[in-house]
Amino acid sequence: MKTLYLECNMGAAGDMLTAALSDLLEDKEAFVAKMNGLGIEGLSFSLEPRVKMGVTGNHATVKVHGDEEDWHDSGEEEHEHHHHDHEEEHEHDHHDHEEEHEHHHHDHDHEHHHHHTSVADINGMIEKLPVSEKVKHDAKAVYHEIAEAESAVHGRPVEQIHFHEVGTMDALADVTAVCLLMEELAVDQVIVSPIHVGSGQVRCAHGILPVPAPATAHILKGVPTYGGEIRGELCTPTGAALLKYFAASFGPRPVMKVEKVGYGMGNRDFPVMNCVRAYLGETEDGGLEKITELSCNIDDMTGEALGGLYETLTAAGALDVALIPAVMKKNRPGHLLLCIVKPEKADAVAEAILQNTATIGVRRNDIVRYVLDREQGALETAYGQIRYKRSFGYGADKVKPEWEDLASAAKAAGVSTSKVREAFYKEFNKD
Repeated sequence: MKTLYLECNMGAAGDMLTAALSDLLEDKEAFVAKMNGLGIEGLSFSLEPRVKMGVTGNHATVKVHGDEEDWHDSGEEEHEHHHHDHEEEHEHDHHDHEEEHEHHHHDHDHEHHHHHTSVADINGMIEKLPVSEKVKHDAKAVYHEIAEAESAVHGRPVEQIHFHEVGTMDALADVTAVCLLMEELAVDQVIVSPIHVGSGQVRCAHGILPVPAPATAHILKGVPTYGGEIRGELCTPTGAALLKYFAASFGPRPVMKVEKVGYGMGNRDFPVMNCVRAYLGETEDGGLEKITELSCNIDDMTGEALGGLYETLTAAGALDVALIPAVMKKNRPGHLLLCIVKPEKADAVAEAILQNTATIGVRRNDIVRYVLDREQGALETAYGQIRYKRSFGYGADKVKPEWEDLASAAKAAGVSTSKVREAFYKEFNKD
């Protein structure tokens, strides 16, 4: 399985991810030409080598009307968002941070015009880009992650979230670049390391905020992150949204045959090499994924009430729901309710359990599980079309026809389900 592993030991920003992924390409010049041909107003994109601690990596530079967005004209130390509510000032989104966001500033020969762009405007810009429908879909989805985070942080509807004009062009380039690179690399899965978010505080238009910034913290809910001794904001909202959207799972680097390694260098120097490292290679079919178990004991609900839980909890986001008979306190017969959920759905499912059962507490256990790759298909048999699910990896290969199709075909033909199942496997194993 073609796998991309992103090592974010120094966080991530849009430009660093772009640099790391483009370092995996055979023809970087063609990618630079593609970026500069997007038609984004005032955009100039370039890649160049950057050496840190003796290691040569890739550095991406985005300029809008000749200016880099990580330098701005306020002359003050401000937080880095491209996006903000109506009161916020011009901010940027490049991994160029230390505590309270110390930046190099320079005098501009011109002024930025502080226009604001809505989420709908952003989607309109993306629609006009000369890229595939997949890239457009991915870019819109990444922006939706950012807009939803800003909406939650500022307590405003998504429709009222606006982006600064210059910051918008810069962010649009970063987001589009990563989406284009993901399309070109065409991997089967993306795995991301736990993300180092930094520590301390950053200064923004509203005052001094903790690291990670509120929008970043919101985006990274359900994602393994950590702080540390590095002072400053290491993971930007744009970087967080890109990682959250493309990652199939988060965790340690799997066993893989590495074919290429790319380094995306940040601007600042720290005691640790400031980069995102990207590994491209092959892993065995199947993999590891983070999953959450929610459980509670119930001894005071009727069978009728318990019977309705499956539909309620799966609607809330549970992948699987089990009721296991158990003996509770005072020798009462009861049940252990066990739900398996994606980490990002855990809060919603826990809330549904508390609302729809008699329990007063829900246990949460975050674990990693081995999973097989899965695919669905349909096969024409002597008894009609039968849908099936195939699971494979770790040396296993399992095929299971859908019971509903077996039963329906058996009833129509007046034969047993075992006859239809036999016909299915005979057809499936022909080759």
